[in-house]
Amino acid sequence: MKDELTELVPSLRKFAYSLTGNMHDADDLLQNTLEKLLSKPLPEQVTLMAWAFRVCRNCWIDEYRAKKVRSNASEALTYETETVNSNSSMDDTVAQTITLRQVSSAMDELPCEQRETLSLVAIQGMSYADASEVLQVPTGTIMSRLARARVKISNLLNGQNEVLS
Repeated sequence: MKDELTELVPSLRKFAYSLTGNMHDADDLLQNTLEKLLSKPLPEQVTLMAWAFRVCRNCWIDEYRAKKVRSNASEALTYETETVNSNSSMDDTVAQTITLRQVSSAMDELPCEQRETLSLVAIQGMSYADASEVLQVPTGTIMSRLARARVKISNLLNGQNEVLS
C-alpha cells in the first residue's frame, strides 16, 4: 500500500492545491491526508485512489469548517509562481501570471461541488466514474457539475456577468 500511496502523492498534492489555493496550505493538507491514510486500514471494496482523494477532501472540509468558525473574514489568496523558465520573455511571464490569476479567481467563484469536480476531472484527469467514486455521487451528477463549472468559468473569463447556476 505504501508504494501505491507514494505514486498517488503528486496527484493528491495537485488536488490539495486546487482545494486550498496555495502551496503552503496544500502541503499541510497533504500531510494530514497521508497521516490519516497511514493510520487506518484500507476499507474493503474501495480502491486506494478513491479512498485517498476522499480522505483529502474530508480533511479539507474539516479544516475549512474550523477556519470558518475561528474567523469570518476571508483570507486573500497568495499566488505563488513556480520557477520561471529562464528562456521565456518577461511579456510571456506576465501573461502567464495574469492568466493563472484569472483562472484561479474564476475557480474561486465556483461552488465547492463544481470546483472539486472540475479539479478531479480536468486537472487530475480522472474519469467520470473515478470522480463519481471519490465524491460519492452518481456519474450523471459529475457530468452535470462539470458542464455547469465549464460554462461558469468560460463566462467569468470572458467577462460575462450572466452565469447559469
